Amino acid sequence: MNNTPLPSSLLTRRHFLWQAASGMSGIALACLLQREQARAAEMPQSPYAPKPPHFPARAKRVIHIYACGGVSHVDTFDHKPDLAKYNGQELTNKGKLDTFFGRPGKLLKSPFEFRQYGQTGMPVSDLFPHLATCVDDMTFIHSMVAKSSNHTPATFQMNSGFTMNGFPCMGAWVSYGLGSENQDLPAFVVLPDSRQLPAGGAINWNSGFLPAVHQGVAFRTSGDPIVDLATPKSIHPQRRKAEMGMLDAMNREFADANPGDTSLAARIRSYELAARMQMSVPDVVSLEKETEATKNLYGLDSEKTAGFGRNCLLARRLIERGVRFVQLFNGGAFGQPRINWDGHENIVDNHTTQAVTMDKPVAGLLKDLKSRGLLDDTLVLWTTEFGRTPFTEGATGKGRDHHQHAFTIWMAGAGVKPGFRYGSSDEVGYSAAEKPVSVYDLHATVLQLLGLDHERLTFYHNGIQRRLTDVHGHVIRDLLA
Repeated sequence: MNNTPLPSSLLTRRHFLWQAASGMSGIALACLLQREQARAAEMPQSPYAPKPPHFPARAKRVIHIYACGGVSHVDTFDHKPDLAKYNGQELTNKGKLDTFFGRPGKLLKSPFEFRQYGQTGMPVSDLFPHLATCVDDMTFIHSMVAKSSNHTPATFQMNSGFTMNGFPCMGAWVSYGLGSENQDLPAFVVLPDSRQLPAGGAINWNSGFLPAVHQGVAFRTSGDPIVDLATPKSIHPQRRKAEMGMLDAMNREFADANPGDTSLAARIRSYELAARMQMSVPDVVSLEKETEATKNLYGLDSEKTAGFGRNCLLARRLIERGVRFVQLFNGGAFGQPRINWDGHENIVDNHTTQAVTMDKPVAGLLKDLKSRGLLDDTLVLWTTEFGRTPFTEGATGKGRDHHQHAFTIWMAGAGVKPGFRYGSSDEVGYSAAEKPVSVYDLHATVLQLLGLDHERLTFYHNGIQRRLTDVHGHVIRDLLA
């Protein structure tokens, strides 16, 4: 192979940009030749650079666990003894019952047994024997309400504050507001379920109208963690080194000639991050240095828990390295058999299957973070798109329908009161009876814990100062430690 670079007069910058897409190793080599220190005086600050919060933060980072499909609150964390009392009766005192499929059945007692756990006596169903041991570190909100009972728009709202797609998700806003503590990794990393993507797919970690550098970077759970990150073996390293050296010189020449154009500098920064990720990502995803005890804590010793357990362990390794926001999805979108929390047909079969995949890994994550002192400045957030009806779907059904009027989420870690319950649903779990909490309120509170004022974290777009909470939202100060 001829390794002599072609004369620059015969080539164009577009030619080099096109060739750069075929592999990334030359970019890493070019970065080694042109270190950031030499460019600091010429280039704008990296979009990934750490930024100061609006006020002292209680949390430095977030791990967001999203349970796809709609977890039944009355079968998990919101114990309703009256459901057993009125089991089999019709719910008649709520006026016209609001259901997604419009087939309300009769009240159904939870088929799962609830017990009280911890010093706080928190009730948890036997779906979560491992998480039940962590309740003294958890903060529950039992009065969540959503705007939609349809999976995709409800998933969009929990992630972005809006039921329509195209708006930046919470992780993108946090990246935009705070940047990253590690310039070799993205500020926002997503770990989808290995079985299927959530409703709406990659839109859920979209940067919307924010700069594209703030969108979530999805890691795969098998094979190469990031598609096309590794250089094809057919690309000769010396040839790539020469090409990228020439491209770097041409980019610098263009930047000097166009000092008011910052888009090229931002793109160069993105390429530089991609180059550094070639070395940093393999180290992050390698679990060889983890002890067997740690792997077993997350459930990597069982086929049923290994997939999500690995993601939970990766989340800990990512936040240890300064990643600001890590999002994990438990379950996917639609399909048969269901691989999410969408218990239409049979709540026992559906929730039992899903709970096994999540219970031990998430409990392991909480215990591991706490033992390492990371829970002190890490916020763990567990959400779902909505709850499920306290009555059956259909007159003789065993499942529960979608339900947006009351459901439960929980948090743990930095800045929130441990072993605390906020709000409540009514006696059968149909409506938020005390201190209803909107998704806007939840987002405002998460930003508050990160030291960000949700009314000041804005981005001008189409004539509007946009924000994660739109024109709504109140910080839930009673939750703050």
